[in-house]
Amino acid sequence: MQVTLAENGRQAVERWRAQRFDLILMDCQMPELDGFDATRQIRAGEQAAAAAGKAGIPIIALTANAFEADRERCLASGMNDFIAKPFTQGELYRTLSRWI
Repeated sequence: MQVTLAENGRQAVERWRAQRFDLILMDCQMPELDGFDATRQIRAGEQAAAAAGKAGIPIIALTANAFEADRERCLASGMNDFIAKPFTQGELYRTLSRWI
C-alpha cells in the first residue's frame, strides 16, 4: 500500500489530476479548499478524465462531525462513504474493504 498526503483540499485535487489512486480518504475540514468542495471538483473532473481512461474513484469522508446531517452532506457532495473521527482500526478496515 502506498499513501500520498495532501495538506489541503486544493493540493488533494492537484494530486488527483496528476496521478492514479485507488481510493481517497478526504478530510472534510481542510484549509484553502474544504473536503466537500475538493470532492465536487474531483467529481466534475472525472467526466473529462473518463475519456483519458481514469475511472471514478471512491472518496471516503473523514470528519469529527458524526451526525446524520453531516453524513448526508458528505454523500451529497459526491463522497461515497463516511467515517466519523475518532475511529477504530476495525472501522477503517471495514470501510476500506467495501471500496477496494
